[in-house]
Amino acid sequence: MATISKKNHADYSDFNEFTSRDETFEMLLMSYESLCEDQRDWVCNLSNAASLLWHAYKSLNVEVIWAGFYIVRSGKPLELLLGPFQGKVACQSIPFGQGVCGSAAATQETQLVSDVSKFSGHIACDGETKSEIVVPILSNDGKTLGVIDLDCGDFNGFGESDKIYMERLATLIGKTCDF
Repeated sequence: MATISKKNHADYSDFNEFTSRDETFEMLLMSYESLCEDQRDWVCNLSNAASLLWHAYKSLNVEVIWAGFYIVRSGKPLELLLGPFQGKVACQSIPFGQGVCGSAAATQETQLVSDVSKFSGHIACDGETKSEIVVPILSNDGKTLGVIDLDCGDFNGFGESDKIYMERLATLIGKTCDF
């Protein structure tokens, strides 16, 4: 992936110059890569990634109401714990196999949900959520490290393009963070 010239850290959050979803997501990926170039700590990198996601979607006028991560921690291998995020206060833990996040973690497959009320076992951390995408983050040896979780206040808030780019981000996170 191409890199971008070094910026002041806050400047990475400015996506206003990009007109298309693809351009915005390409810049998000390049910005993430630049920000984590000299840093492998998962808290630092996912904190910046949550901000990048939040600002990228806001620049696209997508009503993202929560953007963040749930992480598998040592000692609790079948539970997701709240990680860095942007948005309202959230559920603190989610068992594997439960809700959209737990399903993505257990199956290691992206969950693209156009209407959360139709998802069996949906966990409503925020009653305003109408659609959601959750992407598993995997280690090099195939273990679930956590998930990217994006909630939208509109039905059908995410599509195939989001899935492709968020899966690319998840792959980058798996390669650039020490959990």
